[in-house]
Amino acid sequence: MDESRHDAGTRPLTSAEVDYVTRARDTAFVLYEGVRVPHRSCGIAVAETFGLPTRAYQALRKGGITGTGACGAMRAGEQALGELLGDPDPAGAVTAALRAAVVWYQDGASRIDRGESPDTICNHLVRPLGDFAGVRRKAFCTNIAAEVAALTAEALCRFGPDLAPPITTVSEENR
Repeated sequence: MDESRHDAGTRPLTSAEVDYVTRARDTAFVLYEGVRVPHRSCGIAVAETFGLPTRAYQALRKGGITGTGACGAMRAGEQALGELLGDPDPAGAVTAALRAAVVWYQDGASRIDRGESPDTICNHLVRPLGDFAGVRRKAFCTNIAAEVAALTAEALCRFGPDLAPPITTVSEENR
């Protein structure tokens, strides 16, 4: 990794960048929680936070629909980075910005609270919390979706600041 990419991963964020990260965290929290607006699945909450089309993110719901795949929110963060920082040419190579952002993102995602789970498999994360529709599980996953959105936003600030989209404004229009 070149020195400028290394510096991007460790430099202090500006106040505008901190605000961007905070808005991403808060937006994903509201979208997943489902109190002010109808509940979105974890992957869709992350995608919608960054104004991305949500259709493909449905497959991330509950760890790849079956619960046996990796956390949909954590996968959604990587997918969002790919959409925003990747080469639009299907035959293109991985961009330097995407590579640096994903490496940084994966390191940060490894520190997100996994509760008792040794890994990020959805069922392993949520099974100890009881009923999937229960309050404990929903609160746990709401926080993961919010942290992933914040981590994704920070990666965008660090490695693709000119490509970082506006954060979705949550309002009655999101109903």
